[in-house]
Amino acid sequence: MRLIKYGHACVRLESDGRVLVIDPGTFSEAEALDGADEVLVTHEHPDHLDVDKLVAASARNPALRVHMPPQAVEQAPGLGGAAVAVEAGRRFTAAGFTVDVVGGAHAEIYNGLPGCANVGFVVDGSLYHPGDALFVPQQPVETLLVPAAAPWLKLAEALDFVRAVKPVRAFPIHDATLNDLGRQYVASWMESEGGTDWTTLTAGESARF
Repeated sequence: MRLIKYGHACVRLESDGRVLVIDPGTFSEAEALDGADEVLVTHEHPDHLDVDKLVAASARNPALRVHMPPQAVEQAPGLGGAAVAVEAGRRFTAAGFTVDVVGGAHAEIYNGLPGCANVGFVVDGSLYHPGDALFVPQQPVETLLVPAAAPWLKLAEALDFVRAVKPVRAFPIHDATLNDLGRQYVASWMESEGGTDWTTLTAGESARF
């Protein structure tokens, strides 16, 4: 599997000519969706769900399907039949990858807000994208995508999340608000306390595993 990092929380997974994109939002590059077979969206917030980008991608590829929580489907009427509702506990196939849907709720920012649905996706039983939550899945995963900066997040919580999941390797996501110094700061703590192989990728960089 090849993982390509795009802006903020967006990643592209490629294997044997198949392309699956997760969380193409307003902070990510439109080219992440070039040639995409299917898309996964963790929740309705625009930094994870850019409806205009997805409508344009659907126009280029009428077979494109976008899997996301029902509340996110309601926020994207322009996608029409390309939008597919999924909820925690479901397993399905997207772009030839097996996807397990886990979690269910967005992390709290303040006073019960935002109070919206958020699902995580475990792809091929090995890679986990949690969206805006720190839900620990029951199944072990080898590759973990870790939120690095958010209004709902402390570094200590991200470290606890990594240590609870115990992946072989981890990559930061949700990092658009960090400058280079901030990314280095997060990396130094993850490398010393995370107990995993931590690699920071910038937009367009990739890793194979």
